[in-house]
This record gives sequence, structure tokens and C-alpha cells, in this order.
Amino acid sequence: MSKPFILTLDDDANVLQAVSRDLRGEYGSDYRILRAESGASGLELLAERRRRGDPSALLPAELYPAAKRVLLTAYADTDAAIRAINDVHIDHYLLKPWSPPEEKLFPVLTDLLAEWRGSYRSPFDGVRVVGHQWGMSSHRVKDFLARNNIPYRWLDIEASEEASQLLASMGDEATELPCLFFSDGRTVSNPDNLTLAELVGLQTIADREFYDLVVVGAGPAGLAAAVYGASEGLKTIAVEEKAPGGQAGMSSRIENYLGFPGGLSGGDLAHRAV
Repeated sequence: MSKPFILTLDDDANVLQAVSRDLRGEYGSDYRILRAESGASGLELLAERRRRGDPSALLPAELYPAAKRVLLTAYADTDAAIRAINDVHIDHYLLKPWSPPEEKLFPVLTDLLAEWRGSYRSPFDGVRVVGHQWGMSSHRVKDFLARNNIPYRWLDIEASEEASQLLASMGDEATELPCLFFSDGRTVSNPDNLTLAELVGLQTIADREFYDLVVVGAGPAGLAAAVYGASEGLKTIAVEEKAPGGQAGMSSRIENYLGFPGGLSGGDLAHRAV
């Protein structure tokens, strides 16, 4: 999982640079320090980080409700601090200047970060699938990922607030459900099986130009033929349309397969053969 980030936001470039420098020196080993020069650019940055699934520890935004929020303000901005406490529910506000940071900045931030760490739950770091519970394409994508042993998290658009937020972050790219969100920030709307296979890293193109043995279909018989052919030194390739295991791969229990007198699931059989 990527390191959590701390976002700093200020319309004064000199102040922003100075704060970021101090934070990077104190917390850079455990957190990524990001910065934005306006509210709009900050929200855009946060939306992109949310699409990636990146955790945030410290920032001023509603997109990450669990993150700690701190306002650094001048003496003349006391009214703004009061409004921020009442309206945005910031956790703390500090006065400029913050020098020396070892006395006026770091102690407060360190306490808030420790509190955040204590209650933080690591997010799922795999593929997130947003779709309709009864959508045919949603079930196709879920079945493809499950049968190819690709970890994913299902988010029902009609029941999950996170699903709605993720779709909002895609904007016009969310043309058709299901929408898939990857940990590296990639997104795709209703991919076909070939595109999905390429996105999750499955091999879709042969390594060699010529083979001694081509096995079409990776059910139990096809997998066995490929294993034994390769064990005899043949350059072997197995071609499968959807997922290893074929129809048997969907069986909850197989009790008549050679070599497994105690039985095993179809998925386990396919996984062992692969």
C-alpha cells in the first residue's frame, strides 16, 4: 500500500513552499507531502488520490472525512478560524508564523497524526468494481475476476456512498457500469474480457512464434494435457477464453478426480494445475 499523504494548501507560494519544506523534513519518511495553491486545485488533487485509493492523514477536505484537518492562520484571521471550527469541524488551528516548527507546529501535528494512526483502517488495495447488483455486465466482470483469482472489492451503486463518490471522481469517463478502479489510478468503464485481462496483468499474447503443442481450452483435461506436454519438454501453450478450470472450475466440490481422493474445489484444482 502507498504511504498516506499530508496535503498543504495556501494561495501564497512562499508560505506553501516553506510549510511543505518543514513537513517534508519532519514527516517525509512516513508520509507523502502534497501541496496545492488553491481550493479548486486541492479538490482536483484529492479527487485523483481518492480514485487511486490513497489514504490521507492530514488535510482540509470533505472527500476524506476521517483525515485530520488543521488551519494555519494569521492573527487577523481569527474569524475565519472560528468559522472553520463551526462549519468544517477542523481539529486544530495554529497561528502564523510557526517558527520554530519544533515548538509551534510539529507537537500539534504529531499528536493529531498519532490519533489518526490509532483509528486508521488500511483500505483495500486491489481492484474496486462499481456496478448494479443485477447488471449482467457487472456479474460478468465479477465472475471473470473471481475465476482468475484476482482480488476485488464490489461496491453496489445503489447502496454504497463510496461507489457514488468514485463515479463522481471519474466525471464524463463513467459512461457505463460497471466501472473499475485500480490502485495505480487507472479507471475503465465496462471493459470486455480481453481488455480486463490486460488490465489485471493476465497473459494475452503468446511469448513464442512457434509451439510444439497448442492446447485449446483450459478445463481439467486441457490443463492436464498442457502440464504433461510441458513435462516432456514440448514447447506448450494453453489457450482459454475466460478462466482456467472451465466448467469444473465453478464446482464447489469435485470428489472423483484422479489423485485427490479427499476431493477439492474446482477453483483449487485449476489453481494447482496452473
